Amino acid sequence: MSSPRRMLRRCLFAALSAALVGAAAVGPAQARPADRAAPAATVTTFSDDFDGPAGSAADPSKWTQETGDNVSNHEREYYTSGTGNAALDGQGHLVITARKENPAGYQCWYGSCQYTSARLNTAGKFEARYGHVEARMKVPRGQGMWPAFWMLGTPVNWPDSGEIDVMENVGFEPSTVHGTIHGPGYSGSDGIGAAYSLPNGQAFADGFHTFAVDWAPNSITWSVDGTVYEQRTPADLGGKTWVYDDRPFFLILNLAVGGYWPGDPDAGTRFPAQLVVDSVSVTTSDTAAGLPIRGLAGKCVDVAGANSANGTPVQLYGCNGTAAQSWTVGSDGTMRALGKCLDVTDRGTADGSTVQLWDCTGGTDQKWTVTGAHDIVNPQADKCLDVTGNNSADGTRLQIWSCTGGADQKWTVG
Repeated sequence: MSSPRRMLRRCLFAALSAALVGAAAVGPAQARPADRAAPAATVTTFSDDFDGPAGSAADPSKWTQETGDNVSNHEREYYTSGTGNAALDGQGHLVITARKENPAGYQCWYGSCQYTSARLNTAGKFEARYGHVEARMKVPRGQGMWPAFWMLGTPVNWPDSGEIDVMENVGFEPSTVHGTIHGPGYSGSDGIGAAYSLPNGQAFADGFHTFAVDWAPNSITWSVDGTVYEQRTPADLGGKTWVYDDRPFFLILNLAVGGYWPGDPDAGTRFPAQLVVDSVSVTTSDTAAGLPIRGLAGKCVDVAGANSANGTPVQLYGCNGTAAQSWTVGSDGTMRALGKCLDVTDRGTADGSTVQLWDCTGGTDQKWTVTGAHDIVNPQADKCLDVTGNNSADGTRLQIWSCTGGADQKWTVG
């Protein structure tokens, strides 16, 4: 739970796992093959919808509650055990509550603690490497509030073992959240990240939002409510070490009060304050994460020039192992590379409609089915991903075309 604008800190616990895998020959249309298998299955490796009676604790087989204060961040809260600060509400939510009280006489780095709250992690119970990791939450409002959903690499040796902050919010920025990575040489105030803000002054505390990362080899991509706002790769580190491909991470949820980054609560901060968590999940595809898609002449589906701009052509190219050829198949039917989706240009359904890279929108023009016959089908058009003109030359544009069963429409993921 580090931030680009804070000092170094001592981490206790956190982190993760899961991900996604993300074109047609010119010629007369023919009947499509009868062998059309179901979409590639997705695997939920971790899921908690927080169902249970009001007042009960989070599932102890999934979560551990940490206890104690945090001098390194100069946070003001004491994290407690039990259900006083973390409990189910009986309506499918985990509620983490920060209170301005200290009935048990807890001692913090600054003396008698002024606040209590909760911090939960999955260390030793769930750890994973790669995947689509998300939480649907409603954050609290108020100066000094610091909710976070994040991950730590194992074994924890911060910052060398790495940290992925899926979402952090500080109370003085009600419309903004941050996604950040921390590692050796880029931790604390030097963490590498970006911010995402809601339009028109909307506040995250006004409703539930889904915060996610898609984590694949050499790539981490952040989104809010399905909108991608940041992607980081080893190229962003200026020669420093990328530590996100060689170890599992575990998950952390917490609500901090005060600290170097958010500052302390003020007279306008209302307590109790609540972080309400609707669900947490980690999913992968049975086709695995961040893999090449090979087709005609053994060449790969490739984003031209490794350019993540909207409208960049998707083409056939010699396989080179770069991020431009690392695709994940999502549980939502998307195929993603460089943090964006494989998209049919202008939502076309006709033979010869080209494919491109575009921001993920959830539209049917970005839905794909990987079949047992090695077709990649856009169900909206009922057409196959195809190599234009059956041409195996580097740079040949991919398109959709009526499924023929030809070699120019056969693809192998991985």
